[in-house]
Parts: sequence; structure tokens; C-alpha cells
Amino acid sequence: MLIAERRRRLLEQVHHRGYVSFRELADVLEISESTVRRDLRSLVAEGLLAATRGGVGPVRGEPAGGPAAVSATPGEPGGSSAPAPAEGATDDPVRRERQAIAARAAALVVPGSAVLLGPGRTTTALARQLTGISQLTVVTNSISVIQALIDAPQIDVVLVGGTLRRSIGAMVGPITEQALQGLRGAQVFLSGDGVTAERGLTTPNVFAAATDQALMAAGKQVVVLADHTKLGHDTMCQTVPSDRIDVLVTDAGADPDVVRRLRADGIDVQVT
Repeated sequence: MLIAERRRRLLEQVHHRGYVSFRELADVLEISESTVRRDLRSLVAEGLLAATRGGVGPVRGEPAGGPAAVSATPGEPGGSSAPAPAEGATDDPVRRERQAIAARAAALVVPGSAVLLGPGRTTTALARQLTGISQLTVVTNSISVIQALIDAPQIDVVLVGGTLRRSIGAMVGPITEQALQGLRGAQVFLSGDGVTAERGLTTPNVFAAATDQALMAAGKQVVVLADHTKLGHDTMCQTVPSDRIDVLVTDAGADPDVVRRLRADGIDVQVT
């Protein structure tokens, strides 16, 4: 996610929700709490929010309906005593499905193993789930995955270099692909924009496609994470053919006919 878009969404959340903790903002925007704090500091410096005790609030003289106070996480110095919404709570059903998919995928990871994570919202949600696992190595080309794991010292993180593709927040290109050739992980977790029985996992981004293929080649087991909106949808570039997908994790909204055809191709389809 680009910085401008992230900060726009942060401001929207403050306008819409009123009281909201740093932790909930991080969860809603799928970024780390440290990133939320940096963005809030910048928004204060730009005059879009005003610093308050323990957080930020509307600028002085702003009309009603402007950004309400954003408090520090309860229990932190200066935090509000008002009850925060439950962590992970959301009114967005697609996001709830994404989190459920991430939780199911995390259950597949064995402590002490090495796994590879590609870019995407669902793989980033998976990264947050992995913070509860000890003695794990995560290899990724995704900036948002790195941000999700930055405060998890028990996890060794390997960022694969390359050319930054800002539209997807990930390293891509020949340097990335070459670096991945020397790596091997127990599992690789990938997401994309479409999954069909005929073509497997696809993406419209030609730059991401080649890198995803290199990630796929580095994993012994290929796990695709895709919510129901992506099943039956086909896009331009094939990244993982059907016969290379070992496990597909999706949600209960998945088209039963598409699920049946994927299972007929030997894919272990797990529905949350």
C-alpha cells in the first residue's frame, strides 16, 4: 500500500470510528503498530491531526464530524481508560474471511521450519498469525510481511532483494528471482487475483508473476490463500498451475462447483 493511500485510509478510520486504538488501526489497515505511530506523527506535523495526551485528535476549531481522538493502546502509558474494540473486530466480511483463511494457514506451519510468503493482504494477515510460533524462519519479498513480523524477535526474517514494485509493495525482478533459486522452504504461501481449475493461480501483474513462480519453485509444499471472490476468476498471468497447488485455503462463500473441480484435480481444498 502506498504511503499516501495508507494515510488517507487512516484518516478515514479516525473520522468513521471515533475512539480507536493504535492496535485496531494496525489491524484494520493490515500494517504494524509502529507504522501507525509514524503515520500519526506525520499527520500531526502536517496539521491534519492534533497531538493529545496519549494519542492524537482533531485539530482545534475543526467542525463536528472531523477526526475523533485516537488513543494509545489501553495499558500503555497515556492510554485511554475507555474500552477498546476487540482486537481483530471488523465490519468488513471479506476481511473477516481473510483473517480466518490466515488462521487456518498458520495451523499448517510447523515450528522450527522455514517458510516463504509472497505479497498480498492475505499473506500479510498470515504473517501476523505466525508471530505466535517460535523458532521459525520466514523468507519473503513483501514489505508488508516484513512490517508484520518486525516486532517478533523469535522469528528469523529473510528479505529477498530486488526492484521495489510499489503497486504491490514487494521486491520483484531478476535479482529477486536469482536470490530465490538458492533457497528452499518447507512451504510457500501465495495469493493472487484468481484461482481456476484450468489455470490455477493467476495475477494481472506481469512483474509479480515471474517472482511468484520463483517463490513457488522454492517451496516443497505450495499453499494458495484465496477468498471466495477469487475462486473461478481468471486473470492474465499464470503463477501456479493447478498441478503444483498442494493446498488451497478459502472461505465458506466459495462456489461449491469450483471447489469440486479443484478437488478433482487433487488439490486439498480447506474451507474455513
